[in-house]
Amino acid sequence: MIKIIGIDPGLSATGIGIVRGTGSTIKGYSFGSINTSKNNSLPNRLDHIFSKLLQILKNENPDLMVVEDVFSLEKYPKSGITLGQVSGVVMLAGHRIGVSSVEVPVREAKQVLTGNGNARKQQLEEAVRHRLKHKAPIRPFHASDALGLALIGLYRYPRVIDPSFQHTG
Repeated sequence: MIKIIGIDPGLSATGIGIVRGTGSTIKGYSFGSINTSKNNSLPNRLDHIFSKLLQILKNENPDLMVVEDVFSLEKYPKSGITLGQVSGVVMLAGHRIGVSSVEVPVREAKQVLTGNGNARKQQLEEAVRHRLKHKAPIRPFHASDALGLALIGLYRYPRVIDPSFQHTG
């Protein structure tokens, strides 16, 4: 059994999703988010995300970390810069504990999980909930997105974890 952690970087809320299983068989999962206050300075918020994520990674000891790739909206270019800063501390935390990581673009994640690269947050959350057989809505959406990334890691990346892996299904 392998453990994958999905991370949806965000300055206000960084989503965390953890999936345990093999191939398409899910044995367990958990989710949450690391939240920061806009009343704190950027360095303080980044440090908080880094410290909390480092602790989670140490406690969970995942086999792989799947991170949503940085993107920028033309309307809000500064948000892409901030997202890059958060992604940097996320990748650094993973590196510090020695976990392999991959980045997945958001449109690709939506395509894999919903069949539509332009799916809305609600559609993505419903697809993740359905795959996990989770009855209640998964909130915050950042946690749902992170769970989706962890699922993609479980389905797609066993060779990153074990190069001798042979898919038979």
